[in-house]
Amino acid sequence: QVQLVESGGGLVQPGGSLRLSCAVSGRTFTTYHMTWFRQAPGKEREFVATIDWNSGSTFSADSVKGRFTISRDNSKNTVSLQMNALKPEDTAVYYCAARDGGWSPATYEYAYWGQGTQVTVSS
Repeated sequence: QVQLVESGGGLVQPGGSLRLSCAVSGRTFTTYHMTWFRQAPGKEREFVATIDWNSGSTFSADSVKGRFTISRDNSKNTVSLQMNALKPEDTAVYYCAARDGGWSPATYEYAYWGQGTQVTVSS
């Protein structure tokens, strides 16, 4: 089993920044990806950014490129999402998820999920 716990959400004004963290514990895999998804009210959960735990290579959705940065700290077993230049449309519950193997933008490919953390961008 893998346990994921997100933190760092909150209320921020447009143009502001937030940093989300996801603490990872439990079993680990030979190769796996950690991915951030988000779900806005009335919308489907969508891919935000992913990182290969071993190589550190990353990929982000076009909607957040240049504004959001995903990173990992192997020594602390955490994955972070630095969010800058936030917009009202970034308002959502943000989830981290773990997948054994290559990355995927499909939520059904992920067996392990955190509980989510709310991010609200509003003036």
